[in-house]
Amino acid sequence: MIDIENNTSFEMNTSLLEDITSSLTSKDIELLIVNNDEIQELNKEHRNIDKATDVLSFPLEFDIPNMPLGSIVISLDFVEEKAKEYANTKEEEFSLLFIHGLLHLLGFDHEIDTGEHREKEEELIKQFNLPNSLIIRNS
Repeated sequence: MIDIENNTSFEMNTSLLEDITSSLTSKDIELLIVNNDEIQELNKEHRNIDKATDVLSFPLEFDIPNMPLGSIVISLDFVEEKAKEYANTKEEEFSLLFIHGLLHLLGFDHEIDTGEHREKEEELIKQFNLPNSLIIRNS
């Protein structure tokens, strides 16, 4: 299950996000939808980077039964910007960022791995029939 806190006016059918999540984990996910100002504050507070970003992931440090896997924060401002830039729908762009964040919760890290994160993203993008724009821009 995905527990959503939406601080924006964006409305999305969550069934695709639920399908993506259940294909990878049985754990619950907390999802926050915010604007650039809010994600910039979180990025500054938790990563010492004083700028907005598209998605942040906060995995729980302990694997405790019945506890969520962690939290994903997505900036709607980035969703709208990238959807327009890559001619995706907002829902498609949101789903791409959700996949990216969920893989971080599961321990994938494109900053230090040897391509496993990107490979798993590509696999999920194909599996759920999403646009290749995330693969293209991250290559």
